[in-house]
Amino acid sequence: MLLKQAREFLPECVVIGDDDQWEYVRDELKGLPIEVLSGMEGLIRAAEWSTADTVVTAIVGAAGLEPTIAAAEKGKRIALANKEALVIAGQLLRPLADLHGAEIIPIDSEHSAIFQCLVGESIDSVESLHLTASGGPFRTRPLESFDSITKEEALNHPNWSMGPKITIDSATMMNKGLEMIEAHWLFGIDASQIHVVVHPQSIVHSMVSFKDGSVKAQLGVPDMKVPIQYALSFPDRWEAPHARLDWARQPELNFEVPDTKRFPALSLAYEALRKGGAAPAVLNAANEEAVLLFLSDQIRFVDIPKLLESVLSELGDSIGVTMADLMQADREARKRIQELSHIRVH
Repeated sequence: MLLKQAREFLPECVVIGDDDQWEYVRDELKGLPIEVLSGMEGLIRAAEWSTADTVVTAIVGAAGLEPTIAAAEKGKRIALANKEALVIAGQLLRPLADLHGAEIIPIDSEHSAIFQCLVGESIDSVESLHLTASGGPFRTRPLESFDSITKEEALNHPNWSMGPKITIDSATMMNKGLEMIEAHWLFGIDASQIHVVVHPQSIVHSMVSFKDGSVKAQLGVPDMKVPIQYALSFPDRWEAPHARLDWARQPELNFEVPDTKRFPALSLAYEALRKGGAAPAVLNAANEEAVLLFLSDQIRFVDIPKLLESVLSELGDSIGVTMADLMQADREARKRIQELSHIRVH
């Protein structure tokens, strides 16, 4: 796929994540005006590319952190699809972006919605943010049946088509917890002012309440092409062939308070942000590992939040102030998840 895209679009550089594949890709693209890079060093070089004014950071998980920081240090406009970069290192990335004049435009549909609602508004006028959540595939499933949830059921999202990791995060609602932490760093709003509301139709992508009692909401079809394009076109809006809302077929919009007994991962995210330091990095790393274990049939769905709670309790008080501290916390959390996964979770 990389070779096919490179031949079609002739970018100035391509990066293959696997260093062992570098020679193969280089040889296959020989004769074309394309520099072939590999591994993390290659990703960082691409993020710093001198002729690029906008860098879309869409690498899932902690692996996207270093390239995002590299782009910030070069003052790029960052179209951010990697929420983990701010979850893990918001206390480093946000000031760094401000220092170098790097603009961060969110791609996540919820944060794009908030960003759009805030255009032309003072952040000081904001009373609260409301992140909407679909509730995933288990919003109405009886809690006593969660022990029998299968991987196939967890991957069957009712509204969105996403990768497996993000889909499982939606099923546990950890995605909304991570988005809450991301929103804190993106918009400078305290966690106590960031609320999650379940909205099964996924039409209202998020809302902003202002101090005068007004509420702005951004609505649209559940299609990620819309926020991706907005991040690329901002401040303009380009024409696009995306589907439109049909109000004749949208008779009602429902909202619910999330059930934290059903979705305890959401409470863990608020706890991690309150702890500060390396706690969000610990939670993110533990979650990545736990999701991988679930997807490889090594743990049950209900084990995911139990493992996260244990690791956050053990390692969440780490004081992470440097990148080295945060990466160490990340490694320790992953190792501890692996260790705990071999112990029966009760």
